[in-house]
Amino acid sequence: MKIKRAVALLLAGIMMFSLTACGNETESQAGDKDSVVIAIGSELETLDPTQGWGHGNSPIVQSTLVRYTEDLEFENDLAVDYALSSDGLEWTFKIRDDAYFTDGEKVTASDVAFTLETAKGAQGSVDLTYMESAKAQDDTTIEIRLSKPTSIFLNTLASIGIVPEHAYSEDYGTNPIGSGPYRFVEWRPQEQILFTANENYYGTVPSIKNVTVVFMSEDAALAAVQAGEVDVAYSSATLASTEVDGYHIEAITSADNRGFTLPMLPDEGKKTESGAPIGNDVTCNIEIRQAIAYAIDRQQIVDVALNGFGRPAYSENDGMPWNNPEVKIETDAAYAKQLLADAGWEDTDGDGIVEKDGLKAEFSCIYPAGDSVRQAVAMAASEQVADIGIKINIEGISWDEIMQRMFSEAVMMGWGSSSPNETYYLYRSEGALLDDYYNPEGYRSDVTDGYLEAAMESLTAEEANENWQKVQWDGTTGTAMKGECPWVWIVNLDHVTYVRDGLSIGEQPIHGHGHGLPLIQNLNEWTWAE
Repeated sequence: MKIKRAVALLLAGIMMFSLTACGNETESQAGDKDSVVIAIGSELETLDPTQGWGHGNSPIVQSTLVRYTEDLEFENDLAVDYALSSDGLEWTFKIRDDAYFTDGEKVTASDVAFTLETAKGAQGSVDLTYMESAKAQDDTTIEIRLSKPTSIFLNTLASIGIVPEHAYSEDYGTNPIGSGPYRFVEWRPQEQILFTANENYYGTVPSIKNVTVVFMSEDAALAAVQAGEVDVAYSSATLASTEVDGYHIEAITSADNRGFTLPMLPDEGKKTESGAPIGNDVTCNIEIRQAIAYAIDRQQIVDVALNGFGRPAYSENDGMPWNNPEVKIETDAAYAKQLLADAGWEDTDGDGIVEKDGLKAEFSCIYPAGDSVRQAVAMAASEQVADIGIKINIEGISWDEIMQRMFSEAVMMGWGSSSPNETYYLYRSEGALLDDYYNPEGYRSDVTDGYLEAAMESLTAEEANENWQKVQWDGTTGTAMKGECPWVWIVNLDHVTYVRDGLSIGEQPIHGHGHGLPLIQNLNEWTWAE
């Protein structure tokens, strides 16, 4: 979650001015047959993989040891072969000897070891706390020692681009050198990043030679599409009903979800380390959380609030190999009302809100102001939940404010990843109520922790997936909505993208949450029609 939030609407006018008045280079590239101009809503903090660039996706400037296939299997990239010891503690990788950084220096095993050790020391979004050491045995062999078996290690490696030991410095994140399919050219903060094809890439050299990524709000990006100033633009489901001549919309399947986080602890006056209040006397009741979950008609929200661009969500990992299909629930408002009634919640004064022991079933749900999708989903869900006597007040605020209120109020939050590592961080007891976004609801469970550790330490994908699924529901308990229900999952978004006619953006792999630029992870496969 270290990526900057969408550029404020105040900057939208500046962005448009940059494209038209100051960005003649950008404007002239739009529609060129060897170039693309791409509008996205989130500016990066860094292009340094050891600090999180490419986390969950492919960092196009750097190569990775392995990479994802379209069906979320792994294939070699820099690696030509790898092996795991029988105890699951030692990985040995052989790397290719024809890979070069864009400054002409050869990529060696020492660069791989340096990258992994640097990423571990950074303690950022790349978690390598379980790695004891990474050492080059020769120019093409690296041995990586783990402190315990870790089933998600290949997932992690697929996101860590290899950096050059000889050219790494404090400013690497804003001026990177890599060995990937694209070469970094220039970064104009709050405006754009320029890339060009790496003509010395060991793989297939991209046909798209020049790439400009501009940072825009959703409204500004749509305006740029309508003006013909960009070739590709991330949009949103709430704006995607607009048809634009010369463009078509691609709705890309994603694991990018939206749902309510619901504080599980009562308000006892406690605070987090940073001083944020903890607990909510309404949402701490499991019958409230489960009633909300069963009352929501997810398909209706997809159809109305998202204009059909999405799917109902029932977990953080719908459709992934580690998902438990038993987490799916059916909309049942009558059952939701019965849950409340059985627990003593009644509308005693006829105002439409149930209460218990003088406490109204009313609370706030906050979302980042300016995010039209989160607002639309939250509003639609709150209207449905009102029918069972629960009032949710929807409020748009800044992310800084959300950080202070998310431990005591519901949040319209979003996740979604190509790695089960996300499940680990969302639900481990150790991470509850820390000053980050993973577990603000305060979920803790010894049972779940056992399954999480078993999944992480499994030696096969099959064994790991069995335990990931038990985290969600083991037949008795779990994180699922019919279990402890720390989350009410609502929708999985399609990543709605305007694409200029004649441009192919390839077979897009399933997208994770949008902060890692998932759209461009297959940029080297994009082509213009002849």
